[in-house]
Amino acid sequence: MDMGTSSLAVTAVLWMLLLFSVASWTVIFVKGWKQWQLGRANRVFAERFWHASDLEAAAGEAQHRDAPLARLCLAGSRELSALRAGTNDLAHRGEVGDILERTLRQQVQKEQTAMESGLTLLASVGSISPFVGLFGTVWGIMHALQDIAKSGSAGLDVVAGPVGEALIATALGIATAIPAVLAYNFFLRRVRVGVAEMEHFAADFLHLVLKTERKGGR
Repeated sequence: MDMGTSSLAVTAVLWMLLLFSVASWTVIFVKGWKQWQLGRANRVFAERFWHASDLEAAAGEAQHRDAPLARLCLAGSRELSALRAGTNDLAHRGEVGDILERTLRQQVQKEQTAMESGLTLLASVGSISPFVGLFGTVWGIMHALQDIAKSGSAGLDVVAGPVGEALIATALGIATAIPAVLAYNFFLRRVRVGVAEMEHFAADFLHLVLKTERKGGR
């Protein structure tokens, strides 16, 4: 395709789709690497947590780990320390179990929000790219019809350029959307799995705390 004879609108569409593609692939690679790191960090911390001698030792281990489960453990441990210290503000009034459950739930929501970062871009690219490509296709066909009207001929030399632009816009729109949609579905599933893992850990942590408090020890 001779970009020198391309219509400005179709050229803008092609560059827009190229930008969408670069942005989505950047998110895919960054989130893929981050998800792998977080999964590995969670496995390491979970093993260290269950081998700790008590909750204080587990909290100390969590301070050195960059993992969602570690941050969940720290949030619960700090809240427990505040309760044991006799903090009496509104945030710490009520049953120990209810207060810890609220704190752990809020931390899970924070981690979920962090895990979902970038998914909006993938969803948007996957949704609008085919329509952007379709716009370029329609504009390319209009350009071809204008060339036919100007030349009075429908020969291949007249319509080849504009029709080629239209086909490229369609293909690029689909090629941009497919990886974005597949990656969105994959990462969304990983988020759901991660949230379920954090919820299970939070339930186990809360059970351990309540069991320890009932025994009057640590």
